[in-house]
Amino acid sequence: MTFAFAQTTVAAFQPAPSAESSTDESLIERIARRDQLAMRALFARHRLRVYRFALRLVRDETLAEDVLSDVFLDVWRQAGRFEARAAVSTWLLAITRFKALSATRRRPDVELNDEMAATIPDPADDPELALQHASDARMLRGCLVKLSPAHAEIIDLVYYHDKSVKEVADIVGISDATVKTRMFYARKRLAQLVQDAAPATIH
Repeated sequence: MTFAFAQTTVAAFQPAPSAESSTDESLIERIARRDQLAMRALFARHRLRVYRFALRLVRDETLAEDVLSDVFLDVWRQAGRFEARAAVSTWLLAITRFKALSATRRRPDVELNDEMAATIPDPADDPELALQHASDARMLRGCLVKLSPAHAEIIDLVYYHDKSVKEVADIVGISDATVKTRMFYARKRLAQLVQDAAPATIH
């Protein structure tokens, strides 16, 4: 049986009222039993986050929609293999990253890009105080795209997707220590870029 997802557009899916209060894990269990209502509920719950992450990676709306479809088709096919060693959202983002990288390799005309479309709040340590003063979202986006892809990816997952160091390590396939190192240098570099771009706003 092929899930109807493969024959329709992503816009056709609506939340399934009976599954709205279910946990992600219980939805995955039901999907493994080929429950299409559970599949629709999971899709409705995570589609926007998955799509935005894919779009940041591939920077092409049509390709991002293809990635979104591929991700949830994989979920439909592989739900029975989910072992709950990580959160469902972490598992989805890991699949998304793999699909996005694969898609860009198949489409050499599309350049992999980690541009982020929103400001990233960082109320943390002193080296990042400059970020708290950056009110111009467009200026901040310009700074974000100057980060290396590896650093921008870490910033995206930690701040936009609220992932922990361990979850980022699982998604990207690197050690916890490497995540911490990339985060340190990414935040330091981003703070400097913001400060250089808007010196008049930094005190």
